[in-house]
Amino acid sequence: MNNPAELVVPRVQAAIATAFGEEFRQTDPVVRPSQFADIQINAAMALAKKAGLPPRDAAAKIVDALNLDGICTGVEISGPGFINLSFDGTWIEELLNAEAAQAASKATAVTPAATPQRVVVDYSSPNVAKEMHVGHLRTTVVGDSLVKVLEALGDTVIRQNHIGDWGTPFGMLIEHWLEIGEDSPEAALLVDDPSAFYQAARAKFDSSAADADGFATRARLRVVALQGGDEETFAVWQRLVAQSKRYFNAIYSMLGISLTDDHIAGESSYDEHLAQLCQELEERGLARISDGALCTFPDGFSGRDGQPLPLIIRKSDGGYGYGTTDLATIRYRVRELEADRVLYVVGAPQNVHLRMVMATARDAGWLPDTVEAVHVQIGNVLGEDGKILKSRSGAPVKLMALLEEAVDRARAVIDASRPELSDEERAVTARQVGIGAVKYADLSTGHDTEYVFDFDRMLALSGNTGPYVQYAAARIRSILRKAGVLEQFTDGGAGGTVADGTSAAGAPTGGPATAIAVVEPAERALALHLLEFDTTLNKVRDALEPHRLCGYLFELAQLFTSFYDQCPVLKAEESVRESRLALCALVLRRLSGGLELLGIETPENM
Repeated sequence: MNNPAELVVPRVQAAIATAFGEEFRQTDPVVRPSQFADIQINAAMALAKKAGLPPRDAAAKIVDALNLDGICTGVEISGPGFINLSFDGTWIEELLNAEAAQAASKATAVTPAATPQRVVVDYSSPNVAKEMHVGHLRTTVVGDSLVKVLEALGDTVIRQNHIGDWGTPFGMLIEHWLEIGEDSPEAALLVDDPSAFYQAARAKFDSSAADADGFATRARLRVVALQGGDEETFAVWQRLVAQSKRYFNAIYSMLGISLTDDHIAGESSYDEHLAQLCQELEERGLARISDGALCTFPDGFSGRDGQPLPLIIRKSDGGYGYGTTDLATIRYRVRELEADRVLYVVGAPQNVHLRMVMATARDAGWLPDTVEAVHVQIGNVLGEDGKILKSRSGAPVKLMALLEEAVDRARAVIDASRPELSDEERAVTARQVGIGAVKYADLSTGHDTEYVFDFDRMLALSGNTGPYVQYAAARIRSILRKAGVLEQFTDGGAGGTVADGTSAAGAPTGGPATAIAVVEPAERALALHLLEFDTTLNKVRDALEPHRLCGYLFELAQLFTSFYDQCPVLKAEESVRESRLALCALVLRRLSGGLELLGIETPENM
């Protein structure tokens, strides 16, 4: 950890203990930005009340006990008792060069968390034989970014893609598959257009509902056959799942998502445990029959009528629902996966349901107090009308179509602005920019809030957008290339290197041993922000908020632009030039490394 503000905290706490007694050692120093120095310590006000002193006197006692030799060049008290600290420039340089050495090994290299955990992350969770729509975008993108950040900080992350692959609709889907035949053109829709396959089966089902011997009746019997282990029915179910996996993987490949088939743990995984789970809840007195269904009634949940709200564990017809499988998953993740933390990256409307599942699991002893379970709530994606984004027909927007449009729009811009690039280069850049723009727009918004999907804003080269951050990184690569030093940044990068000696993620790896000097105000501002990278990632880990990393990268890109405008690099005298090139390289590592943790690629040219 190279963040000077955090490194000062133990020294301030030691001074507080000296000034007011050992019992105050863990007092929060209340570190804040300052207009007049690098940081401000605001703890004196609260301590003054406890000590019966004027705030400025309390601040003076802290300052008298402070030992900041070699760390700060200025310590002064202002206002009612604020303590302003100005860091020593040499110390900043030492920290920055240590940061550069760390980042040189890998763009995402950071100091591991003090207490690594085993974290299960449940995200994406599409349904078999159904199209992934824009609503799946956020759960997939936010979840994947969180797992990347957690892994970078040393957590052991277990991805879980809890797909919908069981239950009543599969009788309808299986019967439709058997009627049309595996080799029919319609069967291919499972990969090319899953919604069309599902809608065709649904149309048959609805139109034959009144026919005692019709499709609907046969579909219902297929459900019984599936749950009873009928070989033919089960074999068709396996084909449906396999075809859907191909479709899911096409989406994940387009988005650059790290989920694979090995991470799938669908509803069907827990089927054999559901009866025993219900029996155990009944025996413990946690579940009882209500209106024919087996339910739990965890404390603190009530309906509009004020009556206790039930969590249905077994339906009145003997079937199981989401409540049952979700309880089975949480029990499995604690017992078998030995999770310290379980994250559910799921839509906000599921909050009450998930809290009831967690409460029931705690009552049953399956979710001990030592394990943290968190619903990472995902807000809706809205259209320009402020309503949930839908197509002109009123159907949910298909995710693949949305992504393809993003790439097409980016390609049109790149074709117009960079005609000198080869067709292949423009195609690659368009994909990186288009997909990156969509993902960044999603991730830069608080995950529990709604946002309006706007291609023009997403693809803009100004403001807090993916292309703005990507452009800053591409600009630095151009500077290093013009200086003839890009080839020095080779070897040691994650994911291998590409032709010009950069890592596959787009960040230079390795590099010259030139020390970075911090002299000008713009260099200092850039240096201090670079030193907050670890801190930012830890905040993402603790709060589960990827938008904090987006904010960090946006500010870094802005600070780099200010630095480059105010501090000549290529035309500076040699010693200054080398230092500033090294500083540029570190900014590039942090920009591209941060984008990598968001699941966004860094284009070579823009």
